[in-house]
Amino acid sequence: MQLHLSTWTEVEAYLKKSQGIILPIGSTEQHSPIGLIGTDAICAEAIARGVGEATQALIGPTINVGMALHHTAFPGTISLRPSTMIQVVRDYITCLAKAGFSKFYFINGHGGNIATLKAAFSEIYAHLEDLQISNAPQVQCQVANWFMCSSVYKLAKELYGDQEGSHATPSEVALTQYIYPEAIKQAPLSSEVASGHRIYGATDFRRRYPDGRMGSNPALATPEHGKQFYDLAVKELSNGYLEFVNGDVSG
Repeated sequence: MQLHLSTWTEVEAYLKKSQGIILPIGSTEQHSPIGLIGTDAICAEAIARGVGEATQALIGPTINVGMALHHTAFPGTISLRPSTMIQVVRDYITCLAKAGFSKFYFINGHGGNIATLKAAFSEIYAHLEDLQISNAPQVQCQVANWFMCSSVYKLAKELYGDQEGSHATPSEVALTQYIYPEAIKQAPLSSEVASGHRIYGATDFRRRYPDGRMGSNPALATPEHGKQFYDLAVKELSNGYLEFVNGDVSG
């Protein structure tokens, strides 16, 4: 059940059964000469829909633009500042909490969002208390990073070893190839790929990672691998969502 394809009466009926909602969040940023700029949002949205189908959860609109300032030296990248992203997430949750939602499960596709999301959650709890929203004490938020699922991580290491890297990875590129086979890209990649440098500003990032890859070889990706990653992530995060929405877990 997707929020944007529902009516307000359907959402009202859903709230009588569950106060949980899944919010996909990703990024719009470069992913090497092979990976799609929308990779992080595409992956998060597809997996969230799969989890929603498996758990009968409501899926909110995908937050397509995240915190990717260090990628902005590459054409096509769009980023929010951390302070802006905190405000966006706060406003989303405030509206939904007022409607009666209390369990917010963010399925995240971008590592750069994690710190900002966790900061946003702290801001949100205080904000809802200040507004004296009736269900403020029950509101809980959790971030679930699909690429950090233990089953996904294990398969990526089995398939790619050290060439999985940490950005523009073959696992995430494979997932986009499974979701959008018509958009598979081919491009020459240098035999030399940088890794291990700390992340600072955008100019420094592009200097250290000239083609956008961080220790990865996305040319190893296949749609068949993507289907495997999809199935594993949906299964693991479905279990995670149900534990979260039915228990007293926060994060």
